[in-house]
Amino acid sequence: MSEASGVEASGRGGDPPAVLHAPSALSRKDIEGVDSSRQLDDVLALPDQLRDALWRVEAAQVPEQDTAAGMVVAGMGGSGIGGALARAALADQASRPIFVTRVYGLPTWTTPETTVLCSSYSGNTEETLACYESAGALGARRVVATTGGRLAELARADGVPVIPLPGGLQPRAAVAYMIVCSLEVAALCGVGPRLTAEIDVAASHCETLVAAWGPDAPEDSEAKALARAIAGTIPVIAGAGLTAPIAYRWKTQINENAKQPAFSHELPELDHNELEGWAGARALGRFCAVFLDDSDAHPRIKQRLELTAALIGESAERSLRVQTRGESALERVISLVLLGDLVSLYLAVLRGVDPGPVAMIERLKAGLSSE
Repeated sequence: MSEASGVEASGRGGDPPAVLHAPSALSRKDIEGVDSSRQLDDVLALPDQLRDALWRVEAAQVPEQDTAAGMVVAGMGGSGIGGALARAALADQASRPIFVTRVYGLPTWTTPETTVLCSSYSGNTEETLACYESAGALGARRVVATTGGRLAELARADGVPVIPLPGGLQPRAAVAYMIVCSLEVAALCGVGPRLTAEIDVAASHCETLVAAWGPDAPEDSEAKALARAIAGTIPVIAGAGLTAPIAYRWKTQINENAKQPAFSHELPELDHNELEGWAGARALGRFCAVFLDDSDAHPRIKQRLELTAALIGESAERSLRVQTRGESALERVISLVLLGDLVSLYLAVLRGVDPGPVAMIERLKAGLSSE
């Protein structure tokens, strides 16, 4: 892979990975031929969405209220990931716990002194609705982020502040709104500092990255090069600290957009179990290891990443290392969220699948509703 791509790669080499569809280029025209619902436009709009999200939180007029017990973000899928990414962006600036729950209830330690942000893009996510009801029963302070649905109806009837989200997106494409909502609510309840200026700077930085990695960028740009390196393999994405929730985001975006298996793990825990499993990877399939590195990672994490990548590289089809971009923690989080979203869309094009529909998820929902 060319040095211009900014991707460090190693592996077994040999023939390029087989793909179901391999256009001559990952151009705008190639993408539009597959992307019927224009998911690419939503990804490229990430900078504007960050700014719009700030306005929407302000418009909701969520009152400031010090919350001694911390904050819980209740949400599933693309609606829940915003809380995890916000927690990573705040890092040690958070003065109280931020917990993300992805189940039908709240942590047992939730008290009336806890702020619960219920995030559901559709407003009809049953797990989040259950958390909303649980928070009300406990007397906890509630805030809602949604486009409408049952969640908005309940919140307005209960006098709970509602942050209105724009309609027309796939829930996974609303990640900028969910990150900003989580950051702003954390500030309003005293869990962390106000990052309004940092969000604006991150949006400007993101505009530069959109130009560098988007469909009009050269074919050896980082996002396109990464997609071609991963294509035809099962990617296993590893993060550490700030990049751990981003690794999970990459996994879920590849699942939903490229319609293929992908997995994620976290260093240093990966070195205590998954590492050994890589010894059998070559005999079982074509696996690609992707390591998300951060410039501010702990020195021992960096050493582990180097050694782990070298060991896994002996059995992986490819071993790739990707760096965050930016100065602040928020800029660095946003940089890899954007990169992963683009990589997942480019993978969809290389596979010849439309990234928009989520037929398997809809079938599951239909089955649950018929019970």
